Amino acid sequence: MKENNLNALSNWFEGFNSKNLELLLSLYHDNAEHFSPKLKLRKPETNGLIKGKEQLRAWWKDAFERLPGLHYQPDYSVADDKSVFVEYTRTVPGEEDMIVGEVLFFENGLIVKSKVFHS
Repeated sequence: MKENNLNALSNWFEGFNSKNLELLLSLYHDNAEHFSPKLKLRKPETNGLIKGKEQLRAWWKDAFERLPGLHYQPDYSVADDKSVFVEYTRTVPGEEDMIVGEVLFFENGLIVKSKVFHS
């Protein structure tokens, strides 16, 4: 299970960095939850939390369109049978690089919850 979660993490980075929404969404459960401080800033009505693949699709599609140079560089990760913690560097041309921590929670091989932490 731990190895499967790390493989999913590798696909997760591939999905983000290639802007492949279908690959990215295939890693998530239909009712997955995602929390992010960026989401709270851009869409305050969500209070930082979205649920389900359609909301995930809309959020990431918007991000990929607004930030075509968005890139995540993995720096560190640790996994167990139920979750992966990853630290990565978020780069966007014209913006200061940001160190991000994210926890991905898995059930039956799919991400059911993700939580983003950054300053």
